[in-house]
Amino acid sequence: MAGPSLKARIKAGAIRFVRGMKFPKEIRRNCPWCGKHTIHSVALYKRGKERAGSWGARRQAGRKRGYGGQKFPELIRTAKTTKKATLRLKCKECNREMMTYGIRLRKAEIAA
Repeated sequence: MAGPSLKARIKAGAIRFVRGMKFPKEIRRNCPWCGKHTIHSVALYKRGKERAGSWGARRQAGRKRGYGGQKFPELIRTAKTTKKATLRLKCKECNREMMTYGIRLRKAEIAA
C-alpha cells in the first residue's frame, strides 16, 4: 500500500514547501454562484502596478525627505524563500472569478 498523498503530507506539516508545481489549465470545482460543479479556467494571480501617487507612497516619500534618511530599516534579506501561489479561477458558465490560495512553493506554472 502506498503512503499518504502529497496533499495529506502537506496538511500534516511533513512537507514545508514544494519546489515547483504544475496546475492544470482547467479544473472542475464548485461555483458558489451557479450552485453546482462547473469547469473553471485556472490562471496565476499577479499583483498590479502600485500607484506612485497613493497615500501610502506619498507618506513614505515624506518620511524619507530631509536629513535622517530612511524611517525604517530597509529589508536586505528576506526570511522566506517561497511564496504562496494564488490561483484565479474563472467559471466557464457564469464568467465569475474567485481566488484561492495554493500551497507554499518556489515556482508555480500552468500545465499546457
